Amino acid sequence: MKLYSTNNCKHIASLEEAIFRGLPPDNGLYMPQHIPQLPTDFFEHLPEQSFQQIAVTVSHALFGKAIPLPDIERIVNRALNFPAPVISLNSDTHVLELWHGPSLAFKDFGARYMAALMSWFLQRRAAQTVILVATSGDTGGAVAAGFYDTPGIHVVILYPSGKVSPLQEKQLTTLGKNISALEIEGTFDDCQALVKQAFLDEELRQYISLSSANSINIARLIPQSFYYFEAYKQLMPTHKPVIFVVPSGNFGNLTAGLIAQKMGLPVAHFVAATNANDVVPQYLHSGVFTPRPSIPTISNAMDVGNPSNFYRMLDLFGSTWNNLRKTVSGFAFNDEQTLQAIREIYRQYGYLMDPHGAVGYLAWKAYQSRNPGTQGVVLATAHPAKFLETMTQTLGKAIEIPDRLAQLACKEKKSTVLPAAYDAFRQWLELKFKKNKT
Repeated sequence: MKLYSTNNCKHIASLEEAIFRGLPPDNGLYMPQHIPQLPTDFFEHLPEQSFQQIAVTVSHALFGKAIPLPDIERIVNRALNFPAPVISLNSDTHVLELWHGPSLAFKDFGARYMAALMSWFLQRRAAQTVILVATSGDTGGAVAAGFYDTPGIHVVILYPSGKVSPLQEKQLTTLGKNISALEIEGTFDDCQALVKQAFLDEELRQYISLSSANSINIARLIPQSFYYFEAYKQLMPTHKPVIFVVPSGNFGNLTAGLIAQKMGLPVAHFVAATNANDVVPQYLHSGVFTPRPSIPTISNAMDVGNPSNFYRMLDLFGSTWNNLRKTVSGFAFNDEQTLQAIREIYRQYGYLMDPHGAVGYLAWKAYQSRNPGTQGVVLATAHPAKFLETMTQTLGKAIEIPDRLAQLACKEKKSTVLPAAYDAFRQWLELKFKKNKT
């Protein structure tokens, strides 16, 4: 498998180089040089295949000879040992539950797969790697759980102080061992900017081997494509066009869906659902992309004002606005609308939907009103108990907390507070890791 930079198609990297570099040196993003089309009989026989078999087929098609098929099977079986069920609210509205993994968020798919993939390479390299990850909520918990106690890897999680839910913060800050948490006095965009600057710091990288576990890393993105195939399988035979509705922050999840579509998955359309951080919906309406500082909302994992994966989306469509908007529509909703949706979904269907999924539900209703005769799959990206205070206040009742979250309450938070300044972050990295380099 070969990959290129979105900033320079002549910059070519191997799969291993792309995974461990995270970002190309020109500050672009790695993309597969070739996205293969899966054969027709693969789709005809989808209902006969397990989720793991689907993941192996997709991985093997993308990786080619980079990783032997038996090793791909071991990576998939190690990483993806939990389901992705589709729950139907009515005949046209479905929910893809992506929160059945260890951290109760969709990021588990990418984080665990990436950890298994990196471990496979590290067994051959005998090297130490520092993973940098910026999180606005769920990414950090999933990466912490996915990489916890993995030999040869230390994880550094940057999160915006006071802007993640209490349970999310406990998932980031209570594991210890090879997991370190940095509480940044700023926004998610500040955290992401610090990570990107570190990757572009060639002097720093001479003595610290850095990689990323954000969706800027292609190893996170590839496994997120698997559950689009799995969801479509569960709806077969399909009698109406299938629309995937994706609550979006950094837009890795939607980009993964677009890759699945490029591989032949017959998705009729995608809907990007955002909160007040609506730079991509605005672009889809106007053709003008205007990044801006992120706005805090109750759907905090989507509080991103300059989404990295937007440039991958553009790249998939030849950087042409008209081509992209033919495949993706965008809708944005505020906090009050989100709270109303949580109440409506529970009242009408008896279903608990977290704030991010509720934004997706609203976007589906908006799209469906203009496009009748379709069916929508809303991605539920996190367990509602991760937003306990919001859910309890909105519904006026207590909701059940899974044991793995309840156990966090008594654990001690351990984090280091840093300003949103690169010099301070670089100094922390040097003190922590430079002494371990020879």
